Amino acid sequence: MTNWSVILNIAKTHLLTKIKQTSTAALGVTFGISSYITLVCFMTGLNGMLDDLILNQTPHIHIYNEIEPSKRQPVSLFDNIKESFNVVHSIKPKRSQKKIHNALPIIDYLKANENVKGALPQIKTQIFYIAGSIELGGNLTGINPIDEAQLFNMSDYIVEGSAKDLHNTDNGILLGIGIAEKMSLKIGDRVQVSPINGGVFPLKIVGFYQSGIADLDAIQSFTNVKTVQRILGEANNYITDINVKLHDLEQAIPLSKKIEQQFNLTAIDIKTANAQFETGTTIRNLITYAVSVTLLIVAGFGIYNILNMLIYEKMNDIAILKATGFSGKDVQLIFMSQAMIIGFVGGVLGLLIGFGLASLIDTIPFQTEALPTVETYPINMNPVFFIIGFSFAMFSTFLAGYLPSKKAKRIDPVKIIRGQ
Repeated sequence: MTNWSVILNIAKTHLLTKIKQTSTAALGVTFGISSYITLVCFMTGLNGMLDDLILNQTPHIHIYNEIEPSKRQPVSLFDNIKESFNVVHSIKPKRSQKKIHNALPIIDYLKANENVKGALPQIKTQIFYIAGSIELGGNLTGINPIDEAQLFNMSDYIVEGSAKDLHNTDNGILLGIGIAEKMSLKIGDRVQVSPINGGVFPLKIVGFYQSGIADLDAIQSFTNVKTVQRILGEANNYITDINVKLHDLEQAIPLSKKIEQQFNLTAIDIKTANAQFETGTTIRNLITYAVSVTLLIVAGFGIYNILNMLIYEKMNDIAILKATGFSGKDVQLIFMSQAMIIGFVGGVLGLLIGFGLASLIDTIPFQTEALPTVETYPINMNPVFFIIGFSFAMFSTFLAGYLPSKKAKRIDPVKIIRGQ
C-alpha cells in the first residue's frame, strides 16, 4: 500500500533542496498561464467590442416594404403571348406604399412568438434640417426610445441627454452629433425639420447621438414615433419598419423566411445583413485562440524540459531510494507529485498574475468615436478562460512529470551506484 505521507515528504524535500530549479519550473508555468489569461481576456474583449459596434445597432430581423419592379408586366397578361419569351426594357418599380399594412397586429403577433424577445415599430423618412440659413438633408427615424434602449443598447450611443429625455419630451429630437457640429447646435436649442412633402416643424434638441460612423452621424436623428406621424400627417397606425430582437440568434434565418411568406413583406436577417462582418469576426476569434493555444503548448514544452533535467540530476537519489526498498512505482509517484505541486503553485500564481494584468489593462484609458461611452480598454473576464488555464497547467505538468518519471521507474540502482 502506498504511503502518501512519506512520498509527499520526499517530494517536498527534493523541491526545497533544488529551489532554483523548482522556482524556474514553477515560473515557466506561471508566465505561460498568465500570458494566456491576459491575451485571451484582452483579445476576446476587443472582439466583443467590435461585434457590439455593429450587432448592437442591427436588429436580428428587419421587416419593411421593399420597392421593386413588378414580377408580372402588362405584356404577360395577353393570352396569345404569355407563354413566349419577352424582353421588357426600362422596367419601372411598381407603385407601392412604404407603410407596412396591419403593422400593429403584426407586431402583436411577433411578440406572442416564444422565440421573439421584442418587436419594435419604426418610421423612417427623409427630411431637411433647417437652422437659420443652413439647410442639410438627412434622415429622421421615429422610435420608442425606452424600448430601443432596453433591446438595442441605444443608450451606449447617446453622448448627451438620454432615451428617457426623448421619451418624456413632445416634439423632442435626438440629433446626430455630426449635424449638431455643422449647425453649431446645443441641447435646449430648436432645430426645424421639413419633410419632402413640405411644411416646417420646430423640434427641441434633448440629446446627441453618436454611432461612430461619421457619414451616418452627419444625417441621422431620432424622435418619438408619434412625432414623426404628426410631421408626416399620418395616422397612428403608420409604420414603415419593424425591428425584431430574438432570444436565439440562430432562429433569425428561418423566422425571417416565415415572415416573408406569411405577410408578403421583406424580412432581412442579421446574418444576411452582416455576412462580411461575421466572416471577419470568425477569423479574429480563430487567430486569438490559435495564439493562446500556442502559448500554452510552448509553456508545456518548457515545463517538460525543466522536469526532465531535474530527474536526471536526481539519479543518485533515485538509486538510493530503490536500494532502501522503494519500488519503481513509489519513485514514479514521488516525481509525479513534484510535477503536480509545481503545476498547482505555478498555475495559481499564473491565474493571479493574469487576472492582475487583465484588470490593469481594464483601467487604461481608451477613447474612440466608434464607441463614445467606452472609457477604458475592453476586457472579457470569462471564468471559462481561468478554468481552461488552470486545467492546462495541471495537465501539462502531469504529462511533463509522467514521461520522465516513467524513465526513473525503470532505472537500475546497481548501474547507477557502480557508475559512481
